[in-house]
Amino acid sequence: MALMNRKCICDLCSCGRHHCPHTPTKIYEKTEKPCLFSEYTEKYSAYHSYMPRENFKPKMEYQKGTMPMEGLSTTKRDFGVHNIVPVTHYRLDKFTPSQDEMDFLTTYNQHYNYSPVNRVSPIKPRDNKHPCTDKMESVPTYKSDYLPWNQQRRPSFCPQQTYRPASCRFDHRTTHQDDYPMKQLVDTVSYKPPSVLKFCNIPLENTTSYKSTYVAHPVEKRYVHEAEKYKPCEIPFDGLTTHRESYKGLMGEPSKSWKPVSKHSGLDTLFPSNTEFREKFQAWPTPQIVPKEPIPYIPPEGKMDLLTTVQADYSCPNGVPAQSCRPVQHVKKSDCFEGSTTSREDYKHWAIVHREPVKPAPHLKFPDEPMDYMTTNRSHYVAHTPVNTKSCKPPWSGPCTNIPLEGQTTYSTTFTPKEIKKCPASYSEPPGYIFEEEDAVGHRLYRPASHTASHTASQQSNHFGFGDA
Repeated sequence: MALMNRKCICDLCSCGRHHCPHTPTKIYEKTEKPCLFSEYTEKYSAYHSYMPRENFKPKMEYQKGTMPMEGLSTTKRDFGVHNIVPVTHYRLDKFTPSQDEMDFLTTYNQHYNYSPVNRVSPIKPRDNKHPCTDKMESVPTYKSDYLPWNQQRRPSFCPQQTYRPASCRFDHRTTHQDDYPMKQLVDTVSYKPPSVLKFCNIPLENTTSYKSTYVAHPVEKRYVHEAEKYKPCEIPFDGLTTHRESYKGLMGEPSKSWKPVSKHSGLDTLFPSNTEFREKFQAWPTPQIVPKEPIPYIPPEGKMDLLTTVQADYSCPNGVPAQSCRPVQHVKKSDCFEGSTTSREDYKHWAIVHREPVKPAPHLKFPDEPMDYMTTNRSHYVAHTPVNTKSCKPPWSGPCTNIPLEGQTTYSTTFTPKEIKKCPASYSEPPGYIFEEEDAVGHRLYRPASHTASHTASQQSNHFGFGDA
């Protein structure tokens, strides 16, 4: 009974937000089993009578083919061995050397003669490989030459400061302010003559030096040069040019090559056409392929089985269709259907008579009178005063203020207010419970305080002997 009364934070929580940390606390206990206690497992318990459905999915195994594999490939069948013809090599003509001797002279050898030149001795001293063992004197020349003098300090000739500031206040005025005082502005009179236009009565003399000295000479008639008529030359065209006349091709000796003979060994012997690959790997004789006669198609005698692989193999013998737990809604059906609405009753269709269009006469007749430019619309149209159509919709009387609003709803009638209590698992120590222990999985177990009080009372009664009486 003591074990049944103990509860953890998951049992004490009433809001569903508090859970145990579920971390193992014991040192030497190593359990790989996860803690299956949660809010989901508490509310939705597992049904042990229900067994899961068997899996009808085929296993992923390799299915070996029954037909034997042929040793022929597309390359072996299509590409046969051909006869290899040896490569023909062309022999070069024998080289005949010339009998003249080569002088091996160049322009550089003829103009630039060799003159003996002595080698210049290096100015840089040689490196001394044997360093000196004496200790280096680290006293510089400045310290050795410029030594301090033992003389007394010369007295200062600077005059003593006898200036004392005046006790009166400083006026902060400068020499410029004293010599150049501020004067008032003086109004000066301008002696500039006024700019007024002066009109002259004397007429303007428009004669210029160009007009007086220019003499108009008579223009001579322009000479037009007449082009001479083309006369073709009577001498026939020879087709010779300066290049053809001056430069005539004369036969000369061809230039001789002074290139030395390149003697290669093995030019007289023939190049072998056989290789190691051709000797070792001989072509196999390919047998003649005999095509197989196609097997004539024989249609089956029975009817075709329209079952698929899924329907034949994946059949669920234990499967039962699920039954709906939702109650069936019974709809009341009446004999007559009311198809009238508020819009149909208030807004009824008006009987409108369409006006027939004015059509012209079937036969065209041209009148003798001139055209008056009157259209059919102008002659037949009569302007009427617009008539305001009356609305048949009943007027709205406005909202009804005297009728009280019915404020009752299904929620207000069926809802029963309950007192909101704080979740006991939110406290560090739940009220009414005393912490007892923490198991290996991480559940903090609490015991009710009433059970602990009754347990202590029973122990005290046994101690004083009341239990035996």
